[in-house]
Formats: sequence, C-alpha cells, structure tokens
Amino acid sequence: MASKQVSSSKCFGGLQKVFEHDSVELKCKMKFAVYLPPKAETGKCPVLCWLSGLTCTEQNFISKSGYHQATSEHGLVIAPDTIPCGCNIRGEEDSWGFGTGAGFSVDDTEDLWKTNYRIYSYLRNELPQLVNDSFPVDPQKMSVFGHSVGGHGALILLCHWSKKAFIGYLGTDQIKWEAYVATYLVKSYPGSQLDILIDQGKDDEFLSDGQLLPDNFIAACTEKKIPVAFRLQEGYDHSYYFIATFIADQIRHRGKYLNA
Repeated sequence: MASKQVSSSKCFGGLQKVFEHDSVELKCKMKFAVYLPPKAETGKCPVLCWLSGLTCTEQNFISKSGYHQATSEHGLVIAPDTIPCGCNIRGEEDSWGFGTGAGFSVDDTEDLWKTNYRIYSYLRNELPQLVNDSFPVDPQKMSVFGHSVGGHGALILLCHWSKKAFIGYLGTDQIKWEAYVATYLVKSYPGSQLDILIDQGKDDEFLSDGQLLPDNFIAACTEKKIPVAFRLQEGYDHSYYFIATFIADQIRHRGKYLNA
C-alpha cells in the first residue's frame, strides 16, 4: 500500500505533510495529512488521529486549528479526509449532510453506497496499517479525537441529523445503527478504563437545535461508571475558533497517557 507525498511544510520544528493513496476499502484516491514532530527524526512516536466533521477534508484541521505547537511535544498527528472522493454515485452531491459532505464513519450496507462508503473499515484497519508501515509510530500508543460528526459529535443518540444519514447508508433496521452510536456502544464497553474529555460550546447552534445530545452520552457513561469530563464552554460556537481555543487542552489530555 504505497502513498505519494503531495506537500510538505516545516512547522514548529516538525514537518506538516499531505499524502495521497489508492484506498482498497473505498476504491478511490484518498488524502491524509501527517504532522511529523521533531522527535520523529530519532525514534517512534505516539499517534493522535483527528477526525473532522461534515464537509471537511484533511485541510480544515491542519490549516485552522493551530494544533502544531501543542502536538510537537506529544506525538505524530494523522488527519485524514473521511469521505470517499470521485466515486460518481447518484445523489452524492445532493446534500451537505450526506454523500460527499458526510460519511458518518460507517460501513454502508445499502446497494448504492456499500462499494465505496466503507469508512469505518478504512479508519479502523486500512489507514492505521498504512501509517504503521510508512511512519515512525508506536502502534500500541494511539488516541482518536475529533469535532462534530468526526468526534462522533454528535455522540448522537439518533437525532434527526443522523437518522437521515443512517437510513440512507444502513437502511431502516435501527439495530444496525447501534453499532455506530457511541451512546449505545458505551453501555456494553468491555475494555480498559477510559478517561474521556469533551469540550462543548454553549452557543453551538447544533446543540440548541437538539442535534448533538451530549447528555444522553454522559448518562450512559455515568451508568457504566466511566469517567467523563464535560466542559460546557461559555460563549463558544461550533466553529474552528472554538477548536483552536481548546485544542491544546485536548492534546495534553491524551499526551499524559500516550507519553507515560
């Protein structure tokens, strides 16, 4: 699985690069950004993988969040495009919240989408393997974070926003949906202890519109005795100004475990 470098720029002593490769899972060309911190020159690094929200590509996070200085001390950052490109599927350009605007990180099962929209498998299997084979990383030390749908921003308990996408991608059987909904998954989580940090803008229009529903996820975590720090940030909205304000906190939170 070879990748081709598209760009490279020096930043805070490290290198911000973008690569392109032919995805086996998605059957199209995909781009992903990689920030190689200074310590990548001498040894293996922990990995932080950032997943962006609706309509975003690999460029949004690396251009707008100002994350480089914070992460240069903690690890290597991967920021992939999470939506298949150039598949020419009927209807994929009809809505910003569906198709090329929003993959929702699921393996689609409906006939129209199931060949290319295998985003869950791409993010869980193909991309990590490509990263492990291509860069100086420690595969045992990886953390995933993101924003909005990319951060499961949702943390959606099947609000109107996600219902439209899940019906289109997975069909009407809601049991299938539960495999991709954090509020359901956390109820049966069998793994090691978690330490979850969520920042939420209080003036986020999607929060007031009932599209995010973080209280449902927090309640599920409380029931399972999984610690979750939820910080409702006064005056902040859904934009990259919000992300840029708190991204260093989010990176430090993961860094204390990845660099332990």
